[in-house]
Amino acid sequence: MQVTFHWLRVQTFCYATERRELLEETMAELLGTDEFTEEISEGEHGNVMTILEARLTKQREFNALFRKLGPGICSWLLEDMENRVDEDCVFYMRLDKQSAVQGTYEVAHHGDVIAITGKVQSHPARKDVAVRTLSGYLTGLDHSDPASS
Repeated sequence: MQVTFHWLRVQTFCYATERRELLEETMAELLGTDEFTEEISEGEHGNVMTILEARLTKQREFNALFRKLGPGICSWLLEDMENRVDEDCVFYMRLDKQSAVQGTYEVAHHGDVIAITGKVQSHPARKDVAVRTLSGYLTGLDHSDPASS
């Protein structure tokens, strides 16, 4: 199977008003692992926040993530693919963080999110090729067998 991405980054911000442990659990559930980094940073108004981030580099990790998102989100991505990939072959999407904490994955159009960004394998490196690659991948993804890679 052709590798779909060079890498995928899954990232969210935990603000001072949020429970970090809850967001850590949410990230672990989404990723299927608790292997992600935590970086303490300072927010716009001087408040402390934690950046939770994972970098995926293996096809089985990509498969597990997109299977976890489910067929509904994958269908939405297919319909909106031209807007999800830029001219540098980078894929972007955002999940609603509050819904994810409750165990439901929904596409978000606001700022309180879990951001998923990835560099699509594309030869030659052009948007139309990246869109075709990612569309083919999502179309062929088997959601019925989470164990298959």
